[in-house]
Amino acid sequence: MAQAERSVSDAAARAILTQTTPTHTPQPMATQVDGTTALKFADAWQQLLNVSDKLQASVQEVNRATAQQSATESLNFPSLSVNGSYTRLEQPIELDLRDLNPLASLDPGSLPPALGGAIGAIPGSLFVTPFTEQDIFRASLQAMWPIYTGGRISAAQAIQAAHVIEKQQQHQLSTRDLFVQLVERYYAVSVSHALASTKAQLVESLTEHADHAIKLEQQGQIAKVERLNAQVALENAKVDHASARRQLEMTQIALSRMLHQASVDTASPLFLLPTPPSLPQLSQLMLTQHPALKLLEAKEAQAQGLIDVEKGGYRPTVFLYGNYTLYEDDSLFAKVEPDWMVGVGVKVPLLSRDGRSGKVEAAKSALLQARYTKAQTQQDLSLLLDQSYRQLQQAEEEVKSLDLSLSLAHENKRLRDLAFSQGLSTSIEKVDAELKLSAVATQQLAARYRYVVAYAKLMAVSGQLDEFIGRARGAQEK
Repeated sequence: MAQAERSVSDAAARAILTQTTPTHTPQPMATQVDGTTALKFADAWQQLLNVSDKLQASVQEVNRATAQQSATESLNFPSLSVNGSYTRLEQPIELDLRDLNPLASLDPGSLPPALGGAIGAIPGSLFVTPFTEQDIFRASLQAMWPIYTGGRISAAQAIQAAHVIEKQQQHQLSTRDLFVQLVERYYAVSVSHALASTKAQLVESLTEHADHAIKLEQQGQIAKVERLNAQVALENAKVDHASARRQLEMTQIALSRMLHQASVDTASPLFLLPTPPSLPQLSQLMLTQHPALKLLEAKEAQAQGLIDVEKGGYRPTVFLYGNYTLYEDDSLFAKVEPDWMVGVGVKVPLLSRDGRSGKVEAAKSALLQARYTKAQTQQDLSLLLDQSYRQLQQAEEEVKSLDLSLSLAHENKRLRDLAFSQGLSTSIEKVDAELKLSAVATQQLAARYRYVVAYAKLMAVSGQLDEFIGRARGAQEK
């Protein structure tokens, strides 16, 4: 009994320590009693989906990955830019005709005097043709459109698409983990309520017994030691009841913090299934739908994309390009240069320093790592499924076995009460019957709690959260 109580109490304490202070003020979703909101499990789950900071952070990761994927779509489009420049030359670019043949090789002394004089009379500036100014201003519109990149663009887009899937599956994993955590905290409140009620009944019964023992001692029908035994048992029961009440408060605090509400109580009771779920069906659902496996498949796709990207480095790149001059100086060179040009370019990699072969091998190792990790994860998930299923079976067997023990404890208590009232039984035997009844009731509560938690884990690992919610709703409506 003490071990079962401590397990629930420790879980509640850990829940309080790991839960942050609430920052939201959600609206009540169910009836309120003395300021405490009583939630059905389905309502509690919906509330958690709305206020969980962990899930909101996970959603933003998905949004970020989706935005990054959208950004890769622009890799298929051409790039267009406006370029401007200012250049100052050491001196303007000029052409002196006297530096060209035949004037450069002409000897004025060999010419007739009249012709030589006429040429000599020509100013030197007339022989100089300026091509540019010393200060050059230019503005142009440039475009470049890759039409073949060796598959690198499509591989990069595939990597980002797989990255989105990875983040989506991580979000699903977070959702399932949070679901199991809610089940543990929610039904810990239900168990604590029942445990506190059981302890209260024990206190009430032992109080009646202690009062009866005092009267019997006064009448000389029982010894003082028996009266003292009854009173000691009562005091111990009061201590246990106070502990159960504190445990209930702790579990309620943990659930309230998780749901970001001031005070929360539960409305859905513990339940048992009429028939156990099918293990082969659960296994099939797990292997085909579990987010961890889909996440690793996305990792495989990303690794394959990396291989394609690195192999694309060995292939040529073909692109279209163009240039249109928006502004240029009023110079001879500007007049000669065309206003626009278009063309096709190709770049063939021959030798590079980026270590492409090593990168390809690294990407292949990443692919193999993802495959091996997926195989190991399948084994781990299968083991988790088998363990949870057998925990479910064991808890169900304990509950059914304790039903008979509970009936026996009730009958034993009835007989001890009757025998003690007739002086045929001692106070010690009556107290022992009371404690045995309380212990069996506590054990059965713990078994029912383990059953519900094991069932929640089965539904989470197989992706059937709605199935659990439906069972909880059906149990509450009974």
